[in-house]
Amino acid sequence: QLTPGSNSNSSLGFLPTTFILVGIPGLEAEHFWISIPFCLMYIIIFLGNGTILHVIRTDPSLRQPMYLFLSMLALTDLGLTLTTLPTVMQLFWFNLQKIRFEACFAQFFFLHGFSFMESSVFLAMSFDRYVAICRPLHYASILTREVICRIGSAIICRCVLAVLPSLFLLKRLPFCRSHLLSHSYCLHQDMIHLVCADTRVNAWYGFALVLLIIVMDPLLIVLSYVLILKNVLSTATRTERFRALNNCLSHFLAVLVLYVPMVGVSMTQRFAKHASPLVHVIMANIYLLAPPVMNPIIYSAKTKQIRQGITRLLFQRKMH
Repeated sequence: QLTPGSNSNSSLGFLPTTFILVGIPGLEAEHFWISIPFCLMYIIIFLGNGTILHVIRTDPSLRQPMYLFLSMLALTDLGLTLTTLPTVMQLFWFNLQKIRFEACFAQFFFLHGFSFMESSVFLAMSFDRYVAICRPLHYASILTREVICRIGSAIICRCVLAVLPSLFLLKRLPFCRSHLLSHSYCLHQDMIHLVCADTRVNAWYGFALVLLIIVMDPLLIVLSYVLILKNVLSTATRTERFRALNNCLSHFLAVLVLYVPMVGVSMTQRFAKHASPLVHVIMANIYLLAPPVMNPIIYSAKTKQIRQGITRLLFQRKMH
């Protein structure tokens, strides 16, 4: 379903009214069975992140900056999941492959926006851990409720302003090669391959985004941990060192869950372009689903206050 486009960049250009989502290449006949693990992961995401949000909202003792940032992370994970859920499940359950041009760009905006937001929230959480361990006496005065609100607003603005230019840069280009997308959702990396015009501006802007977010955020997180380790090893006793490092462990594990698949996706796209499409699809799904699934599990297992809140919640429900 293609209609001639008004874009003057290419006389051969067409503006697709719909894109076609392939899903899992080569396994289209097994989509119903593949949907079962996806359903289980979505259930874990909603139950896990919803429980953490409920525990933090209902427990007055969990009003510290660390738990407010954890609430931001849970909301981000839910937003990312809700962005991909409709197209994934309609494809697996009903074989509805078509997605309208406007809907595809909207999904692209929210998918990449929430993905960048997750990285930004982890950066804010690393700052929180640095202040809590290296400046404990000033913790409450530095990370006030007003400062946390400003950080949250800055994260939203940063991600919106990062994604909007790439959306407009892509939308102005003509699509003429095909309208088949190799995933079950609209990714920028997938859509740009369908363009039949010069995409150097898009490539340079994408490279700038990689440096600004995908490279800079992990480097700043690593820097915060270097400063934390330096401070802990030089001033604390062995017991205090263990307590401080244990407090950072959940954040460190969650960071690994986010950035290891992210690096894997980038490496696959750059150095394994001729690999099976199935490899690219699996890596993209791991990148988008692993953090929302694992984050509530990690924080529930490693954070005593969250664990106690969940226990109280379960006992209250049994009593009622």
